[in-house]
Amino acid sequence: MSRTAEKVEDYARRHGIPEWYTNGDDLLQDSQVNAIYIATPPDSHLYYTCKAAQTGKAVYVEKPMARNQKECQDMIKVCQEAGVPLYVAYYRRRLPKFMKVKELLDSGKIGDVRAVTVTFLLPPRPADLDREALPWRVIPEIAGGGYFIDLASHQLDLLDYLLGPVAEASGDKTNQAGWYPAEDAVSARFRFQNGILGSGLWCFTISNSNQMDRMEIIGSNGTISFSCFDPSAIIVFSNQGKQEFVLPWPEHVQLPLIQTVVDALRGEGECPSTAESAARTTRVMDAILT
Repeated sequence: MSRTAEKVEDYARRHGIPEWYTNGDDLLQDSQVNAIYIATPPDSHLYYTCKAAQTGKAVYVEKPMARNQKECQDMIKVCQEAGVPLYVAYYRRRLPKFMKVKELLDSGKIGDVRAVTVTFLLPPRPADLDREALPWRVIPEIAGGGYFIDLASHQLDLLDYLLGPVAEASGDKTNQAGWYPAEDAVSARFRFQNGILGSGLWCFTISNSNQMDRMEIIGSNGTISFSCFDPSAIIVFSNQGKQEFVLPWPEHVQLPLIQTVVDALRGEGECPSTAESAARTTRVMDAILT
């Protein structure tokens, strides 16, 4: 389903899909459909989740799960009451690169984890400077915030997967460049339930030459560093010296996680990205931004 008939017709033709719609309600009423992937901007995630739950269909919703923690809880409640499962598209939880990082941590490669740091510096996109046609990702009423909500959500959810839930978080936000209404720089501190300490810095107004995507986990016997948004090497410093691990992206990055959704719906496995885990990530972002 797409609001634009030409786009959805073309997509359906290229992928051999017999039915397509320009109205979400028509799709939801299709008896052949038993699961809904909600790939709209965050401001309509709650709306379409409620619609899907009311028709008894399982839901797979894009990240971030919603604009704020309150909407996440409403989504969880409506799906529980309807008896339908709710999953969230934090697909990095099943990418081989990050499963390798978890394997290294769980095996004690760097000893006991003490702290983690996140640094993400990104230049503006051309559309960010067009005040007459700003992208929805920098309009808080639609996105819930700016690029911090859109991109840091991947990093914070990944840390939840690797290290466990965050117990408390705080931060500072600002709009330094004034290009759009959302925040363009954020700093944060957080503490995991297991006592691990974390800090982060995100800035979306730097030059191309200064961009950086770095996550570093510090252990009692070494460090693991890696990027979140590209398939570059995992770098490990430990008692065995320096090691590098390269695990390329799969052809379709969401496929490994979607397979776990299919397995869960068939009663053959579990999906690691649940509504509850995704809601934790939104709770952390809310705490940092407020």
